[in-house]
Amino acid sequence: MRLPFPDRIPFVAVFSFAFILCGIQLAEGTSGIFSLCCFLFILVAGIAFNLAGGLTRPSGSYVFFFATLTLIVGLCWKAILGEPADSHLEDPMLGISVYLGTMCSICVAVLLSRRIATKRAFLRNMVTESKMQTATVGCIVTGFLLFFISAFFPELGGNGSVLSAIGQVNQFFPLGIVLGTIHTIRRSGGTRSINLPVLLAMVFSCGVGIFGFSKQGIIVPLVCWLLAAASQRYWVSRTQIAVGLFVAFFIFHYLVPYSQYGRNYRQDTLSGNFNVVVTLLSELGNVREQYLQNSNDAEQTLFYGYYQTPQGFFDRLQALSIDSALISNKHQTGFVGIAPIFQAFANFVPHFIWKDKPAINFGNRYAHDIGLLAEEDNTTGISFSPAAEAYALLGWTSVFFVAPIVLTMLFTVFDSLCGNVRDAPWSLIIMVIFAHLAPEGGLEGAIYTMGFITFGIIFSAIVGAYVMPIVGSLFIGPEGIIVRRGKPVQSIPNRLRPASQSLLR
Repeated sequence: MRLPFPDRIPFVAVFSFAFILCGIQLAEGTSGIFSLCCFLFILVAGIAFNLAGGLTRPSGSYVFFFATLTLIVGLCWKAILGEPADSHLEDPMLGISVYLGTMCSICVAVLLSRRIATKRAFLRNMVTESKMQTATVGCIVTGFLLFFISAFFPELGGNGSVLSAIGQVNQFFPLGIVLGTIHTIRRSGGTRSINLPVLLAMVFSCGVGIFGFSKQGIIVPLVCWLLAAASQRYWVSRTQIAVGLFVAFFIFHYLVPYSQYGRNYRQDTLSGNFNVVVTLLSELGNVREQYLQNSNDAEQTLFYGYYQTPQGFFDRLQALSIDSALISNKHQTGFVGIAPIFQAFANFVPHFIWKDKPAINFGNRYAHDIGLLAEEDNTTGISFSPAAEAYALLGWTSVFFVAPIVLTMLFTVFDSLCGNVRDAPWSLIIMVIFAHLAPEGGLEGAIYTMGFITFGIIFSAIVGAYVMPIVGSLFIGPEGIIVRRGKPVQSIPNRLRPASQSLLR
């Protein structure tokens, strides 16, 4: 079976899926208007996905991850559990209406960006096939070097420092995994997808995620490999599918609860944190039970759980419940205003120019507004989708005017920069970023991405194309450097022929 990487989804398939889901929702007691809004949301999402070019372009990946990870996965799981889709929500109709309006705005942003974006991507074909392997090794070696410098010399990473600036644009591990996977598949004719540098980078990145109790650190290396392999239509066997399903089950069933639960016991010292990690990993079953119990206790006092009982990782694959709480709160108490948008753009100014630049954490402010955090907690960041933040700013005005402007800029920048994934691997890095940004980055995250991530991708592309092959060649030799053959010696006019053997006798 080849890994799917759709550039479009037939409208009949989208309509059939939405129609069946709507019928199930009505049978389970969901209100007709709510089910209709869900039906229309899925149809508009399918149209926007196809208009954007599917997963072959950054804008299409944003549509995909926003639609699936904010609403569609949650609706499907709700239907499997037999629960009404509009239950356990603060204001169901307002919440789903905002979602539908935001998806319409995303569709408009896709249409506008396709007219504005350049036909030829700026970063297209920057890394040639001959330099892809050395660029892979160079990226991974640089990633290791930056990690150890930041881990053992933290005093070098303060605000405004060179190391801090590089950390803002550090995409070397994901880039190395993507480049290495694509190169291995092409070089082996589709028989292999992982080489030694890619394997080391994936294992090390997952290990850092486990040691730091980071779900993103654990999952992102696997997502990078999956997207890179799917972009090449890699053929997977039944054994590989079985192993992949087992790994996915192990991560979501054990490591995700481990990362959530372990953050409460994180230590400041290396040895202390190591002991905590070893202890928790040795009893993953008990850790999962404790995490579920804590989640159950939390849901008894908080109102943003979407299901009747905790569903583990599926609680994180939807944003409607917490978004509905923020949307309802702002509808009743008043909107925030447009200031967060201007502050997010002002955040582009680097620390070495703006020494006292304030930290921006609107998620913390919104969480305080809905009573989710203690009054003295000013550091914890809570994620909200672009739909919720758009409504929190100016209500429907920002949903239909501010959000399309911001998202049109976002799509135009990255479609012009990276273009089609078949031409440039940088689009795969953007897809990994959008997998987190689209469902829970808000509009602030979209603006941040246009600034720092754009610079990071350009920096990574230039360094990956021109510097990393040199670094990689120091470790594996100048692999892939094309040696030009000289032209064959041509005959010289009027040159005497060599004497024949008979004359020499």
